[in-house]
Amino acid sequence: MPLLSAFPKLYMTALCKDGTVSLREWVEQAAELDLDGLEWYCGFLEMEDQGQWAPLRRLVESKGMTIPMLCCSPDFTHPEKKFRADQVRQETEWIIMAAALGAKYCRVLSGQRRPEVSREEGIRFAADCIRECLPVARAHGITLVIENHYKDDFWEYPEFAQKMDIFCDLVAEIDDPNFGVNYDPSNTILAGEDPLELLRRVAGRVVTMHASDRYLAEGTIEDLRREESGSKGYLQRLRHGQIGEGLNDYDAIFSILKDAGFEDNWVSIEDGVDGMDQLAGSVSFLREKFAAHWSAQS
Repeated sequence: MPLLSAFPKLYMTALCKDGTVSLREWVEQAAELDLDGLEWYCGFLEMEDQGQWAPLRRLVESKGMTIPMLCCSPDFTHPEKKFRADQVRQETEWIIMAAALGAKYCRVLSGQRRPEVSREEGIRFAADCIRECLPVARAHGITLVIENHYKDDFWEYPEFAQKMDIFCDLVAEIDDPNFGVNYDPSNTILAGEDPLELLRRVAGRVVTMHASDRYLAEGTIEDLRREESGSKGYLQRLRHGQIGEGLNDYDAIFSILKDAGFEDNWVSIEDGVDGMDQLAGSVSFLREKFAAHWSAQS
């Protein structure tokens, strides 16, 4: 049966920008939920002090949880070689951070979809950068996971490998036991594509999953397309809701993952932006689905 963690989507500005919520406060609140772990983000303000890494790990573990993954957003598709080299160096530092936290996974991305970078260049840039990071990941017992991402909270352009064909081509470029996929079904919907089709194409490479259930508060996907480049982060029309109340078919998703051998893997909640009660509802929904798909078929 999968293990369940959560990402503090509701506190991203507070934890990464203005410091109005501490990681201890987040951990204390999350400990009240039925979680096995807490997904971490490299951009938390408190992580700038390396002396806090070990105490924060101990805090999480004292609550009976672990930190399974460090969520990072390297930008590997910049046309300048020096910029990409700096991003590789940054990602390797994050890999070391992940290991210090006790994590087994560290997220990578392709990078931003800059208009001046072609499809072929972007795939080559991202694949080469990920390959450069793999020896460090291997040395620290870390698996790099690439997400079919939409857009980092602090990026100007959407993800280069947002579209299914580009994402699958990039994944196919890297055949390494320390590399896999972090699947997020909602991001595929935002790309205007079928999340189940993508999952079927990469199911054998999926080692972790982000559980979310996005919806558009207003307008259409086409409206989102017109507005998303040139403005930082997520647009207001794009919302995270409670899992089970959005557009994703979690029964179909978990059936495919179960058949592909997804067992003691991590699923991390990326919802609950409207409060802890909403996050608790997502936890309950996913626990019920885990039991239905794994316990009943074991």
